[in-house]
Amino acid sequence: MEVILLEKIHRLGNLGDKVNVAPGYGRNFLIPNRKAVPATAANVARFEEQRAELERVQADALGRAQARATQLTDMMLTIAAKAGAEGKLFGSVGTLDIAEAIVAQGAECEKREVRLPEGPLREIGEFDVEIHLHPDVNATVKVKIVSEDGVSAA
Repeated sequence: MEVILLEKIHRLGNLGDKVNVAPGYGRNFLIPNRKAVPATAANVARFEEQRAELERVQADALGRAQARATQLTDMMLTIAAKAGAEGKLFGSVGTLDIAEAIVAQGAECEKREVRLPEGPLREIGEFDVEIHLHPDVNATVKVKIVSEDGVSAA
């Protein structure tokens, strides 16, 4: 299925690119989420009329993401969690916990923007967590997990 992308999509293409995608991906994700339109002659003409507006909207989103990234880059989060004597957590610190800690410090963040490729954090220590704000913009936040009881790792 050939579609025209209405925004930049990681590992697929940029705004205005005509790409071939699997029919299910196009029908079930790209088109309903208004990330692409089918590449028909009428849609190509309509896209060319709207290209300047779509590029302006995308540039605005990039600018907002870069501003948020500068705000998040210097941020140090401290999250208290219950932990055992060896420094292992009873449970874990996940994307929601990190997003809530960022919001508590006055910055904007959603759970879906927090990236933990190795899964939730399960021990006391300092970690660098990547925040994915835009396809071109990522920020790194330092997260320090401490024990609620004051027990330090061995």
